[in-house]
Amino acid sequence: MTSSAGSGPVRPYVITGGRSVPALDNLALETLVIAASGSAPEPRMSPESAEILSLCRRQLSVAEVAAHLGQPITVVKVLLADLVDAGLIKVRPPVPIADLPDKGLLKEVLDGLRQL
Repeated sequence: MTSSAGSGPVRPYVITGGRSVPALDNLALETLVIAASGSAPEPRMSPESAEILSLCRRQLSVAEVAAHLGQPITVVKVLLADLVDAGLIKVRPPVPIADLPDKGLLKEVLDGLRQL
């Protein structure tokens, strides 16, 4: 069976050019991505990459980008890595969860406040 243009969804391996591993290994689900200032879709860019660039005008996580595109995470990671390599997208590590303070320290502070 052959398919004609516009007859159905494009397969993920076509979108990524057969690649299944992104060039960047630091793209976790919660990694934040944002379009570089002044970046704009280029004529040779795939529709998916252009859509990612448009979505990333505001900061989103990798998981959010995948949800908006309706594509698997791996596909989105490959496309994001390409856009990062081209200088069109910037990657920001997620804000780390602060370590919880020591219970002993909190008790000392509470005791000190009570003595005031």
